[in-house]
Amino acid sequence: QVQLVESGGGLVQAGGSLRLSCAASGRTFSSYYMSWFRQAPGKEREFVAAITWGVLSTYYADSVKGRFTISRDNAKNTVYLQMNSLKPEDTAVYYCAAGNGVSVDIRQYDYWGQGTQVTVSS
Repeated sequence: QVQLVESGGGLVQAGGSLRLSCAASGRTFSSYYMSWFRQAPGKEREFVAAITWGVLSTYYADSVKGRFTISRDNAKNTVYLQMNSLKPEDTAVYYCAAGNGVSVDIRQYDYWGQGTQVTVSS
C-alpha cells in the first residue's frame, strides 16, 4: 500500500517556475514507477512525466519537454516535478501516481494523490 501527498502548487506568472513534491508512504516506494498527470477544467487527465525506479529513465509529454524535469529521491520517498517557463495552458490540478510501469493510461496506475492546483496567469 502506498499513500501519496502532493504539495508545492500555487499561483505563478507566465514564465515563472514551481516545484511540485509528492511524498509517499510505504516501504515499497522505491520499486514503483512514478508519474505526474494533470487535469484542466473540462478536460481529461493527461500524462505529464514519468520516472522509472531502476536506472531512473525519464519520459515527458511533448507539451512539457524541455521545460519540466521529473526526479525522485528514494531515501526521502519523494518524487519531484520542477516546472520552468510556465505557460497559462499549464494551469491544472497536478496529480502524482504510482504504478508498475510507465504508461499514459491512467488505468495502469495503482495509487494516486489528491492533487495540487497550479495556476499560471498571463
